[in-house]
Amino acid sequence: MKALLIIDMLRDFIDKDGALTIGVAGDKIIKFIKEKTEEFREKGYPIIYICDNHEKDDKEFDMFLPHCIAGMEGSEVIKDLEVKDEDKLIKKRRYSAFFGTDLDLYLREKKVEELYLVGVCTNICVLYTAADARNLAYKVNIYEDGVASFDEEAHNFALREAKNTLGCNIT
Repeated sequence: MKALLIIDMLRDFIDKDGALTIGVAGDKIIKFIKEKTEEFREKGYPIIYICDNHEKDDKEFDMFLPHCIAGMEGSEVIKDLEVKDEDKLIKKRRYSAFFGTDLDLYLREKKVEELYLVGVCTNICVLYTAADARNLAYKVNIYEDGVASFDEEAHNFALREAKNTLGCNIT
């Protein structure tokens, strides 16, 4: 079974006035993600929204501006993407969607063996989610047209790292 992980397509990252907006790069991937979401829905594969969701005093804010604070608008999935009742939302406080969440349990219960990743930021949450997925023996595919970052050089490095070191399929 396959599943689509939509990583951090949240208002604070994608909206032009978001706390940590990645700007135009984020806008460019929305249409692609919508298309892939519909493809996965039509085939009955799970759609999983991975959502950064921090406490107000989260230690991550020592490195980044406060963003995606629980209960605030910035932590919501962007309006361009439609979250349906059958979709799963996983809230996370760290880069990897697996760290401190029930994502692995959920995937195993659904008999998912192959993941397709889209979202932001390629060099942070996408890469660390891919690394943990590979460490847990999932087959990982990253849609190059469906990921973006605020740093193009880091974005390209992350795709190379995912392919060359982690063995992810970059498609």
